Amino acid sequence: MRWLVGWSSIAASFGTAGRVSGQGVSGSAYEYGAAGGSSYGSAAHASTAYDSTAGTPYSDTPRGGLADAAYPDDPAAQDAERTVHPVGAQLLWGDPDPLWAVGDWRPDEIRTITADPADPFTRLAVLGCCGATDAELRRALYAARGGALRHLTQWSGSYTAVVQAGRRITVLGDLAGARPVFYTPWAGGTAYATAALPLADLIEAQLDIGHLAALLACPDSPEALGDGTPYVGVRRIPPGHTLILREGSREITGYEPVASLAVAAPEADPERAVEGVREALVDAVRARLTAPRHAPDALVPDPGPVPGMGPADRRAARGAPAPVPGVGADLSGGSASATLALLAAGLPGVPGTLPGSGSRLLAVTFNDLATPQGREAELERAHAIATDPRLHHVVVAAAEEALPYAELDGPLTDEPGPSLVSAARERRRLAAGSADHFTGHGARQVLDAHPARLADLLMDRRRRHLLRPVAALARTASADSHSLLVPLTVYAAARRLARTSYRAGMEAAAARLREGAVAAAAAGPVDASLAALTWCRPGPAAGWLTGEALAEVSIRLATAAGRPPLSLRPGEARARAALTRHAAGHRVFEQAVEVRSQRLHAPFLDNQVVRAARALPESLRVQPGARAAILRSVLSASGVRELPPGWGVSSPEPHETATRLGLRAALTSLLSLFTAPLLADAGLVEARVVRQALLDAADGRPVPLDGLAELVSMELWLRRLLARRGTCWTGTSTPRRRAVPTGLPDRRPALS
Repeated sequence: MRWLVGWSSIAASFGTAGRVSGQGVSGSAYEYGAAGGSSYGSAAHASTAYDSTAGTPYSDTPRGGLADAAYPDDPAAQDAERTVHPVGAQLLWGDPDPLWAVGDWRPDEIRTITADPADPFTRLAVLGCCGATDAELRRALYAARGGALRHLTQWSGSYTAVVQAGRRITVLGDLAGARPVFYTPWAGGTAYATAALPLADLIEAQLDIGHLAALLACPDSPEALGDGTPYVGVRRIPPGHTLILREGSREITGYEPVASLAVAAPEADPERAVEGVREALVDAVRARLTAPRHAPDALVPDPGPVPGMGPADRRAARGAPAPVPGVGADLSGGSASATLALLAAGLPGVPGTLPGSGSRLLAVTFNDLATPQGREAELERAHAIATDPRLHHVVVAAAEEALPYAELDGPLTDEPGPSLVSAARERRRLAAGSADHFTGHGARQVLDAHPARLADLLMDRRRRHLLRPVAALARTASADSHSLLVPLTVYAAARRLARTSYRAGMEAAAARLREGAVAAAAAGPVDASLAALTWCRPGPAAGWLTGEALAEVSIRLATAAGRPPLSLRPGEARARAALTRHAAGHRVFEQAVEVRSQRLHAPFLDNQVVRAARALPESLRVQPGARAAILRSVLSASGVRELPPGWGVSSPEPHETATRLGLRAALTSLLSLFTAPLLADAGLVEARVVRQALLDAADGRPVPLDGLAELVSMELWLRRLLARRGTCWTGTSTPRRRAVPTGLPDRRPALS
C-alpha cells in the first residue's frame, strides 16, 4: 500500500496545504506511484492566490487548499471546500507542483535531493530501493536539469524517480513495466500516477470495455491494448519512456537508444554478455541487502481507509502475523529462485538477521500436499540446495485449502490479472517469509528466447543457430505427431514470419478475429512454438468471447497496423511484449498477495538486469537450456560451483493437476459466479458458454486452463471494483469521488 503523488498544471482552481509562499500561479496534475502497492490515494491540488490588480501574492503566509479556509480575504478560500487531496498522504515537497507519498513507506525508501539551497525548485525524489549514493543522486540531478535522463535509470534496485527543474516535471518509467506511470487530462493540466485507479477516481472514469476485451482476446499484444487502461481517459506510458510535463503540456519520450532497423547490430561476445548479467544480478541483490533492516513485529501506523476493505477487514489485517525480520527468498527448486537465494546468502555482510539462526538467509519452499506427484524432483533439488549452511530452510505445506480457486476473496487490485485466482495460495507461502523477500519472477521472460527470435536469426542469415533449438523441439514431439517433420514445419513458420511485415501480420490477425478463427489451445511445446511464430496471436480466453467483442479488438489491431512498434524485428518485438505482460501481471500479483510490512523483490525485473539480458546474443538465447546455463555461469563466477542434478529443468507452471483439482473443489461457487456475470452484462461473454467450459475443465476435458483463470479473475475484479465503498480522495465537494460511479456502461449495439 504505497503511492507517490504530485502534479503540474497551469490551472489554479484548487490548492494544497503544503504550498510554498510567493511562487506564482501553480497547477494541478497528479502523480500516483505504487511500488507494488495494492490500495490507492493521490495528490492534492495547489493554487497561489493573486491580487487581481497588483498581480502579486497576498502575503508570505503559506496558504492553499484547506489551509486557506482561515483567510476569508483570500479568493482561494472560496474553493477550499473543493480542494482534493489523497487519503493518508505525506508531503515530500510543496508548491509549485507538490509531491506526496501515500502508504506505509519505510523511511529509507523515500529520498529527496535538492541541487542547491538557493534553488529549491531543482530537486529529485527517488522512492523505492535504489543503490545510488546521495552524491550520485546529486550528480544525476545536475545532469537531468540539462535534459539527460537515461542515467537516472541505471542504478541497481527498483525505484521510481521524479525530477523537478523549475516548472518542468519528469517522471520515469522502468524498462519492464513493473513500475508503470499513468496520466490523464484534468483541470487544465495533466494528472499523473503510478497507479490507474486513483486517476480513475479523480475524474470519475467509466470502464473501458474495449480494453477489457483486448485483455482477454490478445493479452500478449500491446498493439491491441495500446496505451489504454481499464478506465476511460486514463493512459499509460510505454515501458522505457518518460512523462515530461511543463506548464500543463505533456510529452512522452523514450530514454533508450533505438537500434537501426535496416542493419542488425553486431553480435555481442557471449562471455562478456553473461558476465554483464552476473554483475547486474549481484548489484541488484546487494542493493537489497545493504538497505536498512526492518523488524515488522512492531505494527506500523494504520494508513487509513483502504478502498475495497471494510473496517473488519482492516482490523483483521492489522492483527495478522508479521513476517520474520530479516531477508529471505523463495526456494522452489527452479534455477531462478535458487540463484537469488544463493547469491544473497553468499554476498559479504549480514544476509539475514533471523532469531536463533545467526546470519542465515531464510529460504521458503512450498509443498503442495494435494498434488504430491510430479514435483518430487523439484522438492529434492530444493532440499539439496538448502543444505548450504548459509540458508535456513522452511517448508510450507498445505493441501486442499491452498489449491487455486480455493479462496476467491481478496483485496481490490489496480487492474485485473490471472493471479487473483491463486492469490490465497501464494499469500500462504509468503506469510512464512521474511520482511524482505526475493522472488525469481521475470527470469524466464528476461533471459529466455521467445520462439519468434528464430525469425530474427533468419533475417540475419544465421541459419546454423536454428539447428539445436529445432532439434530439441523435435525430441519433445510424440512419435505419432510426425516428429520427423517438426524441423521443416518450424523452419517454414520462422521463414514465413521473417518475410511477413508488421502491417501484414497485424491485418491478418485482425481478419482472423473478425472471422472468429481463434485457434485451440496448444497441445505441446511444438504447437506452442508454432503458435508464437506470428506477429500477433489470440489469447487463451479469446475462444469464449462474443463475436462483438472480437470484432472490436480486430478494429484495434487494424488501426495499430499503421503504427509500427519500437522494433520491426518480430522476435525482439514479441519478446518485449511478453516481458511487459509478465511485469504487469507481477504488479497485480504483488498487490493481491501483499503481506503487511513485507517487501517482495524481483531483481530480474530491474532496469540494469533487463539491459544486461538484452545484450545477450540471440544465438545464445535460442539454445536449449540457455537460461539454466547462464545462471549456472552466474553462480560459478560468484563461487557456487556445486549444484544438484537436474538443475534448470523446467516444470509446467501453473501446475495443471492442482488447477483442475481446485476447479473441481470450487465448481459450485464458480458456477454461481457466472450465473449472472458482469462480463456478460458488458457484452464480452455468454454466461452459458463459460459455465460449460468450467464443467468441461472440471471433468478433465482439454480446455485452456489459463484462459479460464483470466475470465474468472476479471469477473472477480469487476465485482470488487463495483462493490467498493471507499475512494482515493478526500476534501472534494462531492461526497465520494470514485471510478465507475454508475456501474457498468450500457451494453452497446452489435458492431456491423
